[in-house]
Formats: sequence, C-alpha cells, structure tokens
Amino acid sequence: MILFDLRCKDGHAFEAWFRDSAAYEDQAAAGDLACPVCGSAEVSKALMAPAVNSRPKIDVAQAAGAMQLWRRVQNHIEKNFDHVGSRFAEEARKIHHGEAEKRSIYGEATKAEAKELRDEGIDVNQIPWLPRHDA
Repeated sequence: MILFDLRCKDGHAFEAWFRDSAAYEDQAAAGDLACPVCGSAEVSKALMAPAVNSRPKIDVAQAAGAMQLWRRVQNHIEKNFDHVGSRFAEEARKIHHGEAEKRSIYGEATKAEAKELRDEGIDVNQIPWLPRHDA
C-alpha cells in the first residue's frame, strides 16, 4: 500500500491510499478519483515530502464526528437560506444596496466575484460544500 498526497484543481489537498503507483495511475486515467471537499474529478499528485512518522494518528471517530457536524451546518443553510445559485454576486449586491429583500442567501460565486464583493464592503463568506453521497 502507498499513501499519496493529492490536490484537486481548486487546490484542496487530501490523502489517498493505493495498492501501488500503478493503481493510482489507473484510477486517475479512468477518472475514478474525486476531491472529498468539492467533488472535482480533476485530481493530481501533490508534492510529497519523505515519509516521517511525526504526524499524529487520525482519530477516525473524531473525523467522522467533524463530518457529521459539517453536514448539519450545510443542512441548516439549505433549510434556512435562499439558494440563488450562480446569481449569488448579483443578489448579494441587490440586498446590500436595498434593491432586494434583506435575507440570508447562499449560492455559487467565483473567487474573483467574492473578492469584488468584499472590496465593495459586502460581507460574504466562502465555505467548502460537501458533495451529497445520495445524489
């Protein structure tokens, strides 16, 4: 077994175990790898340092609890905020300027759009959105 550090096109870093280097190559070529944060299938190996056993062991129960908590946050947003999709930047500006009803919204914005909103004094936050496993 071999552990690789991987990175998606959006820069999310994660680790994955493979039987050997060829198994990684086969899965990557088939498009079978996906980022656990954003779901992107554009995944490649990240630069790796030599293996030194200085990292604390991952507590699987603690990691699972963190994922459950994050899913609760995501469910709260989906139930209580208006989803505006790709119109997020436009709708945030309308709300900020009083042209639309003041309410909590969520949707998609590029990094550039989010920066522009912040530069305009519009308070926005970006969070990783966990892909649904039942979709």
